Amino acid sequence: MDVYTCIRTKRDTRFYMDTPIPEESLRRILQAGRMAGSSKNSQPCRFVVIEDAAKKNELAACGHYAQHVPYAPVVVAIVLSGNGWDFDAGRAAQNMMIAAWAEGITSCPTSMHDADCARRVLGLPDGYRVAIVLPFAYPPPSGPKSRGLARIPLDDLVYRGGWSDPPRADE
Repeated sequence: MDVYTCIRTKRDTRFYMDTPIPEESLRRILQAGRMAGSSKNSQPCRFVVIEDAAKKNELAACGHYAQHVPYAPVVVAIVLSGNGWDFDAGRAAQNMMIAAWAEGITSCPTSMHDADCARRVLGLPDGYRVAIVLPFAYPPPSGPKSRGLARIPLDDLVYRGGWSDPPRADE
C-alpha cells in the first residue's frame, strides 16, 4: 500500500483478533518509531513492549478508556525522559501506527490518565513517564473497525492567507 493510501485509510480500532504479531512486523513497527524526528535530535522516546496478559490488564487499569488494551497481542508504551516533548512521542506513535497499518495491523493511541499507575506497572525509573500506549493487533475480518464518522471536508478546514479569510467551499 502506498503511503498516502495508508494514511488516508488508517482508522483507530479497538476490536482485535488474538492472532500473534510476527516478530519481523513488530521490529519494523518499532524501527518506524525509532526513525521519527525529535526536537533537536534529542531522541527522548523509549519503547516498552508488553505481551504478558496480566501486565496488559494492569496497564489498562491506568487509563479511563483503555478497556481494549488487554485484547491486543502486543502493546507498546512510548516512554519519555524528563526532558522529552509529547510532540516527539506523537511523531513516533504516528510512524508506528502507519507502519503497522501498512502491514494490515491496526492500533489505537491510548492515554494513561493515572501517570503514577502506568509508571509503577512498567517499573519506570525516576525521570521517565508514559506518553502514550499503542495496542497492536490484526483487526477482525468483520465487525466494528471504527465508528465510521465522516471527516470534516478539507475545504471547511483550510484557511488561506490567514484566519480572517474564511474557507471557500465554492472553489
